[in-house]
Amino acid sequence: MNSVKVRTEDYSYQYRENQVQSPVKHEGSVIEGYFYKENLVKEMAIRKINQSLCGILMVSILCVIVSYYFAMTNELALNVLSRKITTLNDENAELQNRLDRLRSFNNVDSKMTQFNVLQKPEKVIEIQALEAQAPAIKNNLKQSPKFFWSVGY
Repeated sequence: MNSVKVRTEDYSYQYRENQVQSPVKHEGSVIEGYFYKENLVKEMAIRKINQSLCGILMVSILCVIVSYYFAMTNELALNVLSRKITTLNDENAELQNRLDRLRSFNNVDSKMTQFNVLQKPEKVIEIQALEAQAPAIKNNLKQSPKFFWSVGY
């Protein structure tokens, strides 16, 4: 611990012809005690270390900002690609459904021909038209009087 003694002395000021006289004592120091001696070399070393650490911190902060920028741009590109992939997957699912439906029709057709479920007729019977025997249709529509168009009211 540092112990400090301060000695106070009363000074008297006298005014003479617009001049102030202040007594100056050269007897000894006003503050007496044991003080910590400053170590300038140690303080300079600490200051240099602090400055270098601050510089390293600034460089690392700049590196983090740059890497964060690149990470965000990559994430945006990945989001765009993800949306495109989702759209393509939906289109592919729709096309796959259409393809499955066409394959099912093709499978049904091939099974029908394989098992001959639908048989073709062996003989075709042709019938002649019976136009002469058809009853005549009478025109029973009443004719309305002709309407004459006119311009105006």
